[in-house]
Amino acid sequence: MSRHYLMCRPTYFDVVYEINPWMHANVPVDHDLVMSQWETLRATYEDLGFRVDVIEGAPGLPDMVYAANGATVVDGRALGASFHYPQRRAEAALYNDWLRAHGFEVTEAVAVNEGEGDFLTVGPRILAGSGFRSDTASHAELAALTGREVVGLELVDPSYYHLDTALTVLGDDDIAYLPQAFSEASRAILAELYPRAIHVSPQDAAVFGLNAVSDGHRVVVASQATGFIEQLRAAGYEPVPVDLSELLKGGGGIKCCTLELRPAPSR
Repeated sequence: MSRHYLMCRPTYFDVVYEINPWMHANVPVDHDLVMSQWETLRATYEDLGFRVDVIEGAPGLPDMVYAANGATVVDGRALGASFHYPQRRAEAALYNDWLRAHGFEVTEAVAVNEGEGDFLTVGPRILAGSGFRSDTASHAELAALTGREVVGLELVDPSYYHLDTALTVLGDDDIAYLPQAFSEASRAILAELYPRAIHVSPQDAAVFGLNAVSDGHRVVVASQATGFIEQLRAAGYEPVPVDLSELLKGGGGIKCCTLELRPAPSR
């Protein structure tokens, strides 16, 4: 199925502060490698037939490359982001401005939410993470805006601080996730809703294998997540491995760099 994505060029990407366990400000970033890996991801999407738009980054906003955090776009309407940490708050207005300029109806957030980092659309419902970044109050905001069922899930492992680091959407009724990243109550919800879900190993999760992007058949996935890649093949999916390891230094991967722009339903 065709997809439309927004990506942010990593011109200003760096690790200059520490707001998640993956970030170490004393570890240098290879900026040429970052750009090369990012361009490979963009070219991979285009080779798969997807449309990719690009928003330019801004000085002083090194994490803006993680476009998934910039908003949640469903049926042509966007709920803007409201970031937990002050280092990222200026990103929200830049994403809102881009979305408005490209024809999307944008609602500015009241409660803290970090876009598709914590809001994942699975068919008619939206899974919504909390525990480290997005407030549970944002779940009601998204439900009111979209009219969709929003199911809250609690994250408990700080290494998986966004929902999209611990769970990936494979199809309209199919997911993969790391059970250990969720509270007991949330694991029970996932088991009930998705009894056929793929359970991914801690080793594959630790290379951000779950920070993947799927069109329902082809799954763009971290090349280092070899076990998950085999699980995908066994389940009938076509893995498309991509190396985004340099961007993992900032605590992000393939999905983090990819905001899906879901159009309004055709009339």
